[in-house]
Amino acid sequence: MKVRSTAFTLAAAVLAGVSAAAAQSYPSRPVTMVVPFAAGGPVDTIARIVGAPMGKTLGQTVVVESVVGAAGTLGVGRVARAAPDGYTLSIGHWGTHVINGAVYPLQYDLLNDLEPVAMIASNPLMIVANASLPARDLKELIAWLKANPGKASAGTAGSGSATHIGGIYFQNATGTRFELVPYRGSGPAMLDLVGGRIELMIDQASNSIPQVRGGKIKAYAITAKTRLAAAPEIPTVDEAGLPGLHVSVWYGIWAPRGTPRDVVAKLNGAIVAALADATVRARLADLGQEIPRREQQTPEALGAFHKAEIEKWWPMVKAAGIRPE
Repeated sequence: MKVRSTAFTLAAAVLAGVSAAAAQSYPSRPVTMVVPFAAGGPVDTIARIVGAPMGKTLGQTVVVESVVGAAGTLGVGRVARAAPDGYTLSIGHWGTHVINGAVYPLQYDLLNDLEPVAMIASNPLMIVANASLPARDLKELIAWLKANPGKASAGTAGSGSATHIGGIYFQNATGTRFELVPYRGSGPAMLDLVGGRIELMIDQASNSIPQVRGGKIKAYAITAKTRLAAAPEIPTVDEAGLPGLHVSVWYGIWAPRGTPRDVVAKLNGAIVAALADATVRARLADLGQEIPRREQQTPEALGAFHKAEIEKWWPMVKAAGIRPE
């Protein structure tokens, strides 16, 4: 028995040594950050802004790869099933890592199959419309929608996405009705909004601000209590006549569950360094993104916040009866 115990102890020590050595040499090849939506949308944009400086800190390229489908569940699922070695990461937001769990019969567990690495940003939604829409402000938009029930259409990034839930909340709060059209991400939906093929979007500010600045779409309000520093001319919903319609989309990065702590720590350090970079902060701010305080950038903070958001939103979404499209 003593021989077996000694052998087991030696084997455990060897395995621990191998694990420690692997963590010390990490990363020895490029790291893939899986974006669960089409290129050009807000998740893709933020992944590229943060991924490049992360790569410099890690000494390896961070490759941004889109895995599209089912409102982001395919991309997140790929990471949940990936090897826990730190070479495959999931970047997503409130929709993909919270709301989808209340809408889709997932083949993975959002809390137990993913390892939190860091929260990176948050931003409110923005009520925007095609530039040709006659309404000049939010009150006129609501009046126009009530006068034309069922005639307008709003783009969404799929069932349960932030744009979808934002659209439902808007309809319920205003008593309006319009068609919610699912796309394979916010990027393609925005293209159709600019092109006049849909009338509305209740979209993330980060995705809408560049188009608003270019005069290609018009903005009516943001779903926050205070105005955005990146777009101070756009009123809040409270100021525009729809008080209380507050929704914020936050972003985070996860690894597969079981990823070594040393590897998670290296990834977290690279993200923290990226978020401290003046250029990165300016680019995120320019998109209407707010960077969390330093103490909120830890894996533990993301894990606790992620759990709290699931507990807050799942009952509401399930009560609304949202189903996959």
